[in-house]
Amino acid sequence: MLTAFARAFKTPDLRKKLLFTLGIIVLYRLGAHIPVPGVSYENVQICVDQASDGNNSLFGLVNMFSGGALLQITIFALGIMPYITASIILQLLTVVIPRLEALKKEGQSGTAKITQYTRYLTVALAILQGTGLVATARSGALFSGCPVANQIVPNQSIFTTVVMVITMTAGTAAVMWLGELITDRGIGNGMSILMFISIAASFPAALWAIKESGKLADGWIEFITVILIGFVMVGLVVFVEQAQRRVPVQYAKRMIGRRSYGGTSTYIPLKVNQAGVIPVIFASSLLYIPALIVQFSNSTAGWATWIQDHFVKGDHPYYIATYFLLIVFFAFFYVAISFNPEEVADNMKKYGGFIPGIRAGRPTAEYLSYVLNRITWPGSLYLGLIALVPTMALAGFGGANQNFPFGGTSILIIVGVGLETVKQIESQLQQRNYEGFLR
Repeated sequence: MLTAFARAFKTPDLRKKLLFTLGIIVLYRLGAHIPVPGVSYENVQICVDQASDGNNSLFGLVNMFSGGALLQITIFALGIMPYITASIILQLLTVVIPRLEALKKEGQSGTAKITQYTRYLTVALAILQGTGLVATARSGALFSGCPVANQIVPNQSIFTTVVMVITMTAGTAAVMWLGELITDRGIGNGMSILMFISIAASFPAALWAIKESGKLADGWIEFITVILIGFVMVGLVVFVEQAQRRVPVQYAKRMIGRRSYGGTSTYIPLKVNQAGVIPVIFASSLLYIPALIVQFSNSTAGWATWIQDHFVKGDHPYYIATYFLLIVFFAFFYVAISFNPEEVADNMKKYGGFIPGIRAGRPTAEYLSYVLNRITWPGSLYLGLIALVPTMALAGFGGANQNFPFGGTSILIIVGVGLETVKQIESQLQQRNYEGFLR
């Protein structure tokens, strides 16, 4: 593998792409440490240091996607979360709105138009989320329990608030631009790479926190145990993410003039985890809503106390069961809207393709739906179990919080992006050296 890395850097155009990607990553991480104007950096550091786990469970998901920049209130505090949300919304609306569905079928020009809509929606969501973050920081709710939480934004004038929101929105637009630059001139998908870097940046601090809070052999037993669990988790995720059901497809021969076309055999690859990490993000976001309502309402009513006890801490059986069921539901929901068996069956029939033993048309669509439902069950259960690893770690290790490094959304994204990037580098090397990245 090291030889393959050396060979990649010896190839001039591939070396340029790799160095360009590394340069963008450095700029992104630099922006994640520049505070927003109007924020007291000293008070922010005091609150971060005094927090019990160095994080806030309520904003844990967004903070993870921003590489820790959210709670530091930097210019890249919102990270790529607005873009991810906008992309998911547009993908869901494509199924509902005929105009967007027509654009999707137009090919490259339609995709470019949908991308433009995604950018506009990203900016709008960044303004909304930036306003919410500034309001939360001004009220002191961002760091509940910190003595200087109300002094994070010393000047609470309207001008300062507007400047902070504009700066964060501009930061989100810059992150979106950097991601598109990586996609055009670098290696891999730009947004995925930035997401990968944001999550990986929090790994060393999370692992060291587990070691510092451990009790066996100065924390080294817990530290080594978590590392071993991490290797097992990575192996499991790689195994399931690569698993797929290959449905064989045969294309009949067609005579056009004196030439025959078709007659080839191929397959439809149906992944076990067809939905990816989307169900986990949906379920996490939905479960944050009750906690947000309680935090901003400041109510002492019975319903608020019940939500505080059962859905805020994250280790209650009600929370675990609801989280697991939501992930399973969203896995089936997302697969249902992203893969249309009837459309696939119609395309196969149009070009003379058929599944051996299955009639073309409606029987093919029913067969594909049957196979998809069968493989989605283990995929959704696997997603639910992976997402619950941080909760189990919370019970097993005192220093492991809900952002336990080897579990949940983080490990799924890191492994998925890592595999995809390695495949791209491998294809680039095979074009030039006829030898893969991994032997």
